[in-house]
Amino acid sequence: MDIPSLTAFLTVAECGSFSLAAEQLHLTQPAVSKRIASLEQQLGTPLFDRKKFDRKNTASRRTHLNEAGRTLLPKARQMLELMKDTRQQINNLKTQIKGPLSLATSHHIGLRRLPDILKTFARTYPDVTLDIKFVDSEAAYELLHRGEVELGIITLAPGNPENVLSRKLWNDPLVFMACREHPLAQIKEQVSPGALCQYQAVLPGTSTFTYRLVQSLFDQQGLALQTAMSSNYLETIRMLTAIGIAWSILPKSMLGDDLAELHTDFQPPVRELGYIRHEHRTLSNAARAFLELLDNT
Repeated sequence: MDIPSLTAFLTVAECGSFSLAAEQLHLTQPAVSKRIASLEQQLGTPLFDRKKFDRKNTASRRTHLNEAGRTLLPKARQMLELMKDTRQQINNLKTQIKGPLSLATSHHIGLRRLPDILKTFARTYPDVTLDIKFVDSEAAYELLHRGEVELGIITLAPGNPENVLSRKLWNDPLVFMACREHPLAQIKEQVSPGALCQYQAVLPGTSTFTYRLVQSLFDQQGLALQTAMSSNYLETIRMLTAIGIAWSILPKSMLGDDLAELHTDFQPPVRELGYIRHEHRTLSNAARAFLELLDNT
């Protein structure tokens, strides 16, 4: 089984279409079909259900794996990962720091924590091509597992997932805040959790680590949050809070003249920001150089 055939197989399986796979691989559809046919010949069995479809019914045009294809799918991923890791180890025999470096980071960290680091790295290693994917921290773990990025600089998960190495770089304390004209900002003494629950809140999405930290505070008090809306972009949440739509809980670094900190009866949580890497994959020289910069921040 050769790499081009396995790559074509995985791409068709993920796209659900020979034509879409051809576009993604920058090949013709017959070339993709030929690679799949070669792989099927080597294995002695078809890998996809090739059913005729109604040209008017586009929903039926999706290509589906059969039982043999589903069996091969995880093995194909493992074989390509092994080849990729082998190439990486061989490349690391060289001393040059060059080539691509794929990173995943959140918009907030990218805006607030990384600019100086990225600037220094780009100037120090001009032969490295940075590929920065701005995603939710939760999604960065998935990209790392799939081998699509070497490093993630993110909000660390409360529990470290299997096969992931992590290191905390920064504490990111959160504070309750509202615009200065908001009724909660007019309370001179401490704001009770019950008072917060009387007004709408705007928070990150329910699937985020930050939301879970906040929700647990109110769950411990037996109180229900009123969530007006959600966004995974903290800068958007800050804007909505600053114009008085709702109160929020955000990193203390985002406070400004247009926002007032709300002092409450309980201690707001502290997020841990840092980097993640895969435990069993060899890092490129570029990734190692980037980690050295991070470790010295």
